[in-house]
Amino acid sequence: MTKRTDGGGAATRVTVLGLGDMGTAIATTFVDHGHHTTVWNRTASKTAPLVGLGAETAATASDAVAASELVVVCLLDSTAVDEVLASVGSAIAGKVLVNLTSGSPAQARTYERWAREHGAEYLDGKLMGDPVHVGTPDLLLPVSGARRAFDAHGPALRALGDIAYQGTDAGLAAVEFMAQVAVGYELLIGFLHTLRLVQAEGVDVVEFAERVAGSVAAYPSLLTSLGKAVKNGDYPPDLGPLRVQAALMDDMIDHRESVGVEAVRMREVKDLMDRRIADGHGDQGFSGLFALLGEGR
Repeated sequence: MTKRTDGGGAATRVTVLGLGDMGTAIATTFVDHGHHTTVWNRTASKTAPLVGLGAETAATASDAVAASELVVVCLLDSTAVDEVLASVGSAIAGKVLVNLTSGSPAQARTYERWAREHGAEYLDGKLMGDPVHVGTPDLLLPVSGARRAFDAHGPALRALGDIAYQGTDAGLAAVEFMAQVAVGYELLIGFLHTLRLVQAEGVDVVEFAERVAGSVAAYPSLLTSLGKAVKNGDYPPDLGPLRVQAALMDDMIDHRESVGVEAVRMREVKDLMDRRIADGHGDQGFSGLFALLGEGR
């Protein structure tokens, strides 16, 4: 493998704790970009391929942390992170700890406090992509936490993917990650229910999926307009007035239920529309439903 320093800035001493598929891809990318990389994994045999590429290995997590100014943690979950950090202890003092393990905003803020109490600076990052995407612009990497640490080590972290600094609140990267992933799941589970609907009516699901893929090209501008409407509290008739949209809902619900397809989400939409119209906002658009979210029924 040919090492390079393009996009990675000056060479940095970096430690990677955790060599699952993602951690291995991260460590490989650092090595590839010319960074002096130390690796550690609970199962020591996983370090061998990286040593073959030019990385160094450490016997303990504490030794690995001591070897570098930048310490990157990528483990299965917060329980694993807790165990590793407990074993590291004071070795983290004076370092920059970057936690790329999936987790919640609250967990990120807890780790930030732990790092500060142990004399370290903290950055929290969330990997939005698969191991094969590490080292390419296809990996989205929101990062939040200590600004000084990001300014110092952002160039090295940029080797991993398309990095975006979210702010000094350590939890903000996790907010971005959780929200982005949630949008995907909400969209995809709705799409799967819809595939059941069209399949039950004898429609070819592949051909239908291709048509939907073309339709979603119109969604970026709509999503942007919804965000602006929510921020401003001004809800224009984005998909048409609610009183017109609401006229579709009974037919949509009846159609789904007639072929045995789940209609819970459509019933929720109808309920919100009916309530908003009853409150005198039938001239507003779909974005106006936001005003009811979180309220008691």
